[in-house]
Amino acid sequence: MSKFKSKVLAVVKSIPSGETLSYQEVARLAGSPRAYRSVGSIMKANFDPDVPCHRVIRSNGQVGQYNRLGGSNTKRQRLMSEGCINLKDEDKQQIIDNKME
Repeated sequence: MSKFKSKVLAVVKSIPSGETLSYQEVARLAGSPRAYRSVGSIMKANFDPDVPCHRVIRSNGQVGQYNRLGGSNTKRQRLMSEGCINLKDEDKQQIIDNKME
């Protein structure tokens, strides 16, 4: 495992329930601020339940993709259950998602 991947996983493991970081923030905290796309790739390949990859979102506030059953809807529901997204934000997100499809 690369040093960068190890750092990314450590950063994501440290995100407390009820909080999120963007892919860009995770990259910066892992020491490579411009490697946010790599963070996305690492999260896409993560299936370790101890790494809460659902807490990593896009810089614009969209939840982004999720590699679990149900995809981004499951990610959104998990974030809502942790108090990261309120119903109003979810409604906004649905509108954004529908416009992008």
